[in-house]
Amino acid sequence: MAVSLTKGQRVSLDKVAPGLSEAFVGLGWDIKSTDTGYDFDLDSSLFLLGANEKLLSDNHFIFYNNLISPDPDKSVQHMGDNLTGAGEGDDELIKINLKKVPNEIQKIVICVTIHEAQQRKQNFGQVQNAFVRLVNAQTQQESVRYDLVEDYSVETALIMAELYRKDGEWRLNAVGAGYQGGLQALLDRYS
Repeated sequence: MAVSLTKGQRVSLDKVAPGLSEAFVGLGWDIKSTDTGYDFDLDSSLFLLGANEKLLSDNHFIFYNNLISPDPDKSVQHMGDNLTGAGEGDDELIKINLKKVPNEIQKIVICVTIHEAQQRKQNFGQVQNAFVRLVNAQTQQESVRYDLVEDYSVETALIMAELYRKDGEWRLNAVGAGYQGGLQALLDRYS
C-alpha cells in the first residue's frame, strides 16, 4: 500500500519500498474549466544536483529537449512531453534507476512548469488534482504519493518533490513550493 505524504513530509524509501531499485516518477494534473484562449502545456523537468545543490552540468537538467542523464548507465530517463495533459493517470513519466544514479548526484529535484505561462496568462491556480507519485517499475506498485492541495494562484513553476541521499539511502521530500517566473526562476536557483 502506498504512503500518502503531505507538504513538507519526508520518508525513507528503504522503509516504504524496501529493495526498490528501478522506479517511475509519475506526474499528473487536470486543468480547471478556465478559458485563457490557449491550451495548457505543463512540462516536467528534473534537476540533478551535486552536494552544493547546483546542477553538475547543463546536461544534468533533464526535460523534453534533454531526455536522458549523461551518465553511462542513463540512470534517469524522461519518457517524453505530454502537450495536453488529457486523460486519467500520469501525464508525464520519468524512469529512475536509483541503484545506478552516480554518487555525485546527491539530489534529484522534480518540477513542473507551465509552458509560455506569462504570454498565455496561465498559472497553477488554473490547475487541479496535481500529484507526483513514485512507482516500483518491477511490480508496478505505487510506493509514495503526494497530492498537491494548495492553491497556487500566481505561480507558474512548482517544485513537486525531491529525491535525495541521506545516510546512504534515498529519501523523498514532498516539497510543494511554488515560484513565479516559470522555468527560468528554477534555472536561476539551481545553475
